[in-house]
Amino acid sequence: MLLIAAVASITNSLYNHLSSGLVGLGLTYALMVSNYLNWMVRNLADMEVQLGAVKRINSLLKTEPENYEGLLSPSQIPATWPQQGEIQIQNLSVRYDSTLKPVLKHVNAHIFPGQKVGICGRTGSGKSSFSLAFFRMVDTFEGRIIIDGIDIAKLPLQTLRSRFSIILQDPFLFSGTIRFNLDPERKCTDSMLWEALEIAQLKPVVKALPGGLDAMVTEGGENFSLGQRQLFCLARAFVRKSSVLIMDEATASIDMATESILQKVVMTAFTDRTVVTIAHRVHTILNADLIIVMRRGVIVESDRPEVLLDNEDSVFASFVQADK
Repeated sequence: MLLIAAVASITNSLYNHLSSGLVGLGLTYALMVSNYLNWMVRNLADMEVQLGAVKRINSLLKTEPENYEGLLSPSQIPATWPQQGEIQIQNLSVRYDSTLKPVLKHVNAHIFPGQKVGICGRTGSGKSSFSLAFFRMVDTFEGRIIIDGIDIAKLPLQTLRSRFSIILQDPFLFSGTIRFNLDPERKCTDSMLWEALEIAQLKPVVKALPGGLDAMVTEGGENFSLGQRQLFCLARAFVRKSSVLIMDEATASIDMATESILQKVVMTAFTDRTVVTIAHRVHTILNADLIIVMRRGVIVESDRPEVLLDNEDSVFASFVQADK
């Protein structure tokens, strides 16, 4: 509009020297230039959006790859490790990048074999970072985690991550059969898979499907409800026979009935296994053997739930009161 107004003003001041044809031609070109400017701005904006992918790829090319090789050879790692599930966390400090501040600071904890541990805290307290440290998904620049006498920093990544089980807030199933989702390495018999489904209270659901264990799962498990997908993940964790199970806010997205089933299965089927639960709702960890309360990357309280609840000034007691 400014361009057209400028052309109109110039032609008005020179009306004695310009013919009407030239004035019309000038205004026509001014309108065309406005359209071209609109087209140019739209394409520049689209190019800026598309270059975001190029920027992301460029940043990924500069990212250092994970060190999959460990200091220990496969022959030095027992085939049954971890067998007991004893976890010792010694002066652990964790950060997401060498240029960022630590999200866990000098954390110390001792989790005995078979203990059920609940970790709680407000958003940003470091709960999920605590669970990621077990899989070396974040930079552990100080301290160490020792599980059954072996420092996990010395293990090859594939070995480390294949020996633990984790259930995330957003359950995920792979495209394929139910059998493949429960046992992708095909190490279990049908009776073992049915047992896992019965424990997760999914046996009637799977039996009703055409094909049973060979029934197909659509992409992302969309042919099952969110609660059923979470229970499938629980059955998969049971099949793996891992001595350490980590539940990262696993009950945050499911209904109360499914949450009750999941909690019951954990307390019964995983009695002899170490379970670390990152709590979304405090009442889900009231039956734990040990409660760890975190704030800004440090442990502020650590004790049995009944001991913490007896202290009305404890942070955990305030969480329980707020959750009622």
